[in-house]
Amino acid sequence: MTGLEAFENGIAVAALLTMALLPLAEAIVRTVYPGGISGSIIWVQHLALWVAFLGAAIAARRGELLSLTAGAQLAGVRSRAWIDIVVGGISVAVCVVLVYGSLVLVSVERAGGRTLGFGLPVWIAQAIMPAGFALIGVRLLRRASPNWKGRLLAASFALVPLVLWRFEALQDTSLFLPLVIALIGALIGATALGAPIFVGIGGVAAVLLWHDFFPVAAIPTETYNLAIKPMLPTIPLFTLAGFILAEGGTPRRLVDLFTALVGWLPGGLAVVAIVVCAFFTSFTGGSGVTILAMGGLLFPMLLDRKYTSKFATGLLTSAGSLGLLFPPSLAVILYGLVAEVELRQLFVAGFIPAILEIGIVAAFALYTARKVRIERVSFESGRALKAIWNAKWEVAIPVVVLGSILGGFATLVEAAAITVLYAFILEFVIHRDLKVKRDLLRVGGDAATLIGGVLIILGVALGLTNYLIFAEIPQAAVESVQTIVSSPLLFLLLLNIFLLIVGCLMDIYSAIVVVVPLITPLGLVFGIDPFHLGIIFLTNMELGYLTPPVGMNLFLASYRFKQPLPVVYRAALPFLAIRAVAVLLVTYVPWLTQILPALLLE
Repeated sequence: MTGLEAFENGIAVAALLTMALLPLAEAIVRTVYPGGISGSIIWVQHLALWVAFLGAAIAARRGELLSLTAGAQLAGVRSRAWIDIVVGGISVAVCVVLVYGSLVLVSVERAGGRTLGFGLPVWIAQAIMPAGFALIGVRLLRRASPNWKGRLLAASFALVPLVLWRFEALQDTSLFLPLVIALIGALIGATALGAPIFVGIGGVAAVLLWHDFFPVAAIPTETYNLAIKPMLPTIPLFTLAGFILAEGGTPRRLVDLFTALVGWLPGGLAVVAIVVCAFFTSFTGGSGVTILAMGGLLFPMLLDRKYTSKFATGLLTSAGSLGLLFPPSLAVILYGLVAEVELRQLFVAGFIPAILEIGIVAAFALYTARKVRIERVSFESGRALKAIWNAKWEVAIPVVVLGSILGGFATLVEAAAITVLYAFILEFVIHRDLKVKRDLLRVGGDAATLIGGVLIILGVALGLTNYLIFAEIPQAAVESVQTIVSSPLLFLLLLNIFLLIVGCLMDIYSAIVVVVPLITPLGLVFGIDPFHLGIIFLTNMELGYLTPPVGMNLFLASYRFKQPLPVVYRAALPFLAIRAVAVLLVTYVPWLTQILPALLLE
C-alpha cells in the first residue's frame, strides 16, 4: 500500500470510527442529560456521506466497484481491449454528468447558507460529492486502457454530454427520441460488458431526466437525501462490525463451537457451514463477502470431511445468501427505509422465513450426507465445553445487539455503534487476533470499499426512482396490472417470476431502491400485507443470487473456488430448487410472516 493509498484509507477509517464514537457518546450523555449531544446525528449522517464517496473512490482504485461480472466472460482477449476503452469512456461520460449535477447542488446549498453543528457550512460536507465522482471518473479512465492513446480515446467520450448540453435544440427535433433510445441502449450494453452498476443506473437516470426536461442535479440531490436519512448510518456501522469479526478469529471459533455441538450428526459440518455463513451475511449484508471471506475456511474443511467438491461448492454458494433476513441485515434496513415500513416488525416478520430457509438447506445437507455416508465426528463433552467457553463472546453478540434495541437502551444507530465497539474490543483487545497498526487500515479499507460500492449505487438509483415518480410510472404500472390480473394469487406468481429475473440482473440494494417503489402500490391494491410483501421481495432476491446465468453468487463462487462457471451452475442447481420451494412457501403461506408480529401485538 502506497503512502497516498494509506492516507485515503486512513481518512475513510477515521470517518467510520468517528461515526461509531458519536452515537456512543450520545447514548452515554443522554443518561445524564436528556437532550444528548446537540446535532450529533446530523454529523453522523454527513460522515456517512463521506464514507460512501471515499469508499467508492477506494473501490474504483482497486477495480472493485460492483459490476455485472458476466461482461468479462463475453469477449475474447483481442476484443476486450476495445471493449474496455468504450466501457471506460461511457463510464467517464456519466461521471462528468454526475460531477456537474453535484456542483449545481453544492452551489445552491452554498447560496442557502445552512450550517451543521459548530458553524460548519453544509456545502463543505457536500463537496465530497463532486470531488468523489471526479476521482472515480479519473480512476475509471486509468483502468480503461494501459496506454495513453487508449485513455485519450476513452476521455473523448466526455464530449458527448457536453455536446448534448450545447445543442439542446435537438429536443425539438424528430431525432430526439431515437437519440434517447440509443443512449440508453449504449448504457445498458456498457453495464452488461462490465461497467460499474452505478454508471448504468446513473446514466439511464440522467438520460431520462434530460428527456423530460428535468435537471440532472436531481440525481446527486437524491444521493444527498439518502445520506441524511436517520437510519442510513446503520449500514456502514454494521458492515464495519461484520468485517472486523470476519477478519479476526471469530469464524474459526464459531466453526469450532458448532462442530463440537452438532458435528456428530450425519452432515454436521455442512450444517455448521450453513449457520456460520448465515451469521456473517446478517452482519455484512453482502452475500459475496460471506463467500469470499468464509469460503477459504469452510471449503477445504468440507473436502477434508469427504464431501464432494460439487456438493461443497453448491452448499457454500447457496449459504452465502442465507441470513439476509436476520437482524441486523442491511437489506432489511434499506427495504424498511424505501418502503417506509416499521423496521422492528419487518425483522420479526422475517424470522420464521429465515429459519425455514436454513432448515430446508440443512435438511438437504443432512439427507445428502446420510445418502453417501459422510464420516461423522463423535460428540465429546469436554471439547464442547471448551468450544463454548472460547466462543462465549461471539455467542453474546446477538444478545448485545438485540438487547440494546428491544430493551430501549439504544436507537438502531446507537446499537450499530455498540456492535462496532464490541467487535473492536473482541478482536483487537480480548483475543488480539487483529493488530491496530497492522490490520485497522486494511480491514477498515475493505469495509469502506463495500460500503462505498453499495451506497453509490443506492444514491444514483434514487435518482432513477425520482424520475419514475415524476413520470408517474408506479401509477401507470398499477393501472396496467389491474387490467390484466384480478387474482391476488396470480399477482404473487407473476411477482415471483418478475423478482427472480430482477434478482439475476441487479444487486439486491439497487433492486430495493428501483423496484420497491413500483411493487408496493401493487401490493396495496391486491391486499398484500406490506411486511409479507417485503419478505417475499427479499427471499426472491436471495434466490436470484443463485440463478444462472448471471446470479452474483455464481460468479463469486467461480472466482473463490477456482472452478469454471458451468461447474458452479451444476453444483448450485439442487440448492436453487430447494430454495425455490422455500420462496413459494413464504409467498403462499402468509402466516409464516404474520404469526410472530401478531403475537407481539397481542
